Amino acid sequence: MTAMDLTIHATFLPQDDPDASLAFYRDTLGFEVRNDVGYGGKRWITVGPADRPGTSIVLYPPGADPGVTDDERRTIIEMMAKGTYAVILMATRDLDGTFERLQASDADVVQEPTEQPYGVRDCAFRDPAGNLIRIQELR
Repeated sequence: MTAMDLTIHATFLPQDDPDASLAFYRDTLGFEVRNDVGYGGKRWITVGPADRPGTSIVLYPPGADPGVTDDERRTIIEMMAKGTYAVILMATRDLDGTFERLQASDADVVQEPTEQPYGVRDCAFRDPAGNLIRIQELR
């Protein structure tokens, strides 16, 4: 059996305030905006690192899938408010510099750079929608 040639092209993170999310990912993290689509009074915003055109994050309205019930939509919004709904893991060669930049912004810091017992050094913060973002140091 041969290996498949796969890569992660995009991941989805919910957002409940498109303008705040756009400002955070564009202005704080420095991602470029690749798409900003409105439909039915909602917005889907695609962002990603400028030097990685094949990797994107789609910031989407929570519960936008028509198969999600009103009860499920409420649960998603409650979990987002607690910061327990979505997580993304990023990486950088300069964890301390990245952390300082985020700490100087309005980012909600969850954990300062820490050497973890499982062998990585990382930090954590939340975006405006409450999504947990962990940043690992590349070694």
